[in-house]
Amino acid sequence: MSRPTIVLVHGAFADAASWTPVTRALLDAGHPVIVPPNPLRTLSGDAETVRRVVEAVDGPVLLAGHSYGGAVITVAGAAENVVGLVYVAAYAPDEGESPADMDARYPATDLRDHLVALPNPTPGREDGVDLSVAPDAFLPVFAAGLDPRIAEVLAVSQRSFADAAYTEAASTAAWRVKPSWGMVATADRTVQPDVQRHGYERAGTHIVEIDGPHLAMQTHPRDVVALIETAVSATVAAAA
Repeated sequence: MSRPTIVLVHGAFADAASWTPVTRALLDAGHPVIVPPNPLRTLSGDAETVRRVVEAVDGPVLLAGHSYGGAVITVAGAAENVVGLVYVAAYAPDEGESPADMDARYPATDLRDHLVALPNPTPGREDGVDLSVAPDAFLPVFAAGLDPRIAEVLAVSQRSFADAAYTEAASTAAWRVKPSWGMVATADRTVQPDVQRHGYERAGTHIVEIDGPHLAMQTHPRDVVALIETAVSATVAAAA
C-alpha cells in the first residue's frame, strides 16, 4: 500500500489553520495532506462533508481529528478507504453517544463557564444556539501555551460552534473496525483529559500522553507529527 493521504480535521471554535504547524511538518516530510473545512453545524452533516473529501481521494486515507473533530472522524471514518484514525485531545464517542454525553460523565472543564451563546434557530431546532468562547477566557482556557498576541487574534476570529453538533449522537463508531491512535493532553482545560482517556481506552486506541494544553497541534507539533507518522507506518506495514 502507498502511504495514505493524511486528512486533518479541526475542532470547534477553530478552522483548518489550527493545524498549520503540523500541516507544514507533514508536507515537508513528503506526506500527502488535506485539511478540509469542518462546518461545525451538525455531527452528521460535518461527518458527511469530511467523508466526501475522503472518498474523493484515490487511495488510502488516515484521518486525524482534534477536539470535536474526533467525533467527526469517528463517523466519517466508516468510509471504505480510511485505514486508521488519530485522535488529538479529542472526543471518541461510541455509536449512539454525543460529545455532550461523554462530557456529562466527568467534572466540567473551565470552558463551560466561559461560553457565549447566540440564538441560531433552524428548522426543527427553534431553540438552537451558536457557541463561542468569551474572548477574555480564550487564552487561558482554550489557547493556553500560545503567544498572547496570537491568541488574541484567534479569539476575535474564532468560528462559532452549533450546539446541535455538540449534542448529536454519533451514527457509527469507526474505531470499532479501524485501528486508532490517541493523544491525551493532560493540561487540557477545554476537553477533560479523562474524557479523552476514557474514549481512547474503550476504543483500544494506542495512547500517548503529553503534559500539554488543548491546542497541542500548536504547542506540541512535533509530538503530534510523531503520533501521526507512527500511525502511517503501522497502517502501511499492516497492508504489506
